[in-house]
Amino acid sequence: MSGSGERLVVAIDGPSGSGKSSTARGVAERLGLDYLDTGAMYRAATWLALHEQVDRTDRHRVSELVARARFGIDLDPRTATIAVDGVDVTTAIREPAVSAAVSSVATNLEVRHDLVARQQALIADSSRGIVVEGRDITTVVAPDAQVRVLLVADPAARVARRRAELGETVTADDVTDQVIRRDADDSTVAAFTEAAPGVTVVDSTHAGLDEVIGRICTLAEPYAPSAT
Repeated sequence: MSGSGERLVVAIDGPSGSGKSSTARGVAERLGLDYLDTGAMYRAATWLALHEQVDRTDRHRVSELVARARFGIDLDPRTATIAVDGVDVTTAIREPAVSAAVSSVATNLEVRHDLVARQQALIADSSRGIVVEGRDITTVVAPDAQVRVLLVADPAARVARRRAELGETVTADDVTDQVIRRDADDSTVAAFTEAAPGVTVVDSTHAGLDEVIGRICTLAEPYAPSAT
């Protein structure tokens, strides 16, 4: 990884629809690193709460449910599957019901404490280095990462991207609600609207995916000389 032999960690934060997942996967593939989508973990916890029909307003009960759960995280950027207690939920966590409910779980501080600890353990266990994306990665999960990026885009672009991603499964109003409201909700517990000191802002509004990936790989070059 880096010239000193230290494992490279790339931390990417950003709001919904900024392109975090596609960008982080692309960076991981290009640099030969592991990939961790922390948002998928919160979605998986939400799926579990819905599956078990637990009242999400009962924060302690939700946190106890999540604490007992076993999460199977595939760190290969080409597959990146996720399982809960042996059940593959990779597709299920993208369903509209989960998207509509995820903020209620992601803003549960006990759940966040649990999942952040799991995320940090996954980072520590990654032998080849890792790209981690989410909402508080540069400040809480991996504040000492060699590369720290806040990926942003204007609201119209973010809504349009999420709409294209979800297709006809949801209405335009639902997409706007998911993107704008969820950002507002999540910003109460995670800092991802402004760059912390030392964090590089990359604006993807008018940039293609390859260009954004290239920008972040360039930031990583001092630590991963083989990056192309």
